[in-house]
Amino acid sequence: MATEEPTDPRATLRGGLPDRYLTPEDLVTMFSLPSVETVYQWRRKRIGPPGFRVGRYLRFNPAAVKAWEAERTALSDAA
Repeated sequence: MATEEPTDPRATLRGGLPDRYLTPEDLVTMFSLPSVETVYQWRRKRIGPPGFRVGRYLRFNPAAVKAWEAERTALSDAA
């Protein structure tokens, strides 16, 4: 019996990566923030979700944002 090889070689390369990374503007919309500057302040103070640079652009992994949100929610529920 032959095993099925993926027809799209990018599927192997992607290997669990999200289809789209989030932008600072996406976080502003998700969390109803006043501006993009809030996201950059969180990053400078190291209190926001972990992000990474792609050239000059800041991007966020949706799974990391979700985990950060769950952690913040758990902290506020415990208080």
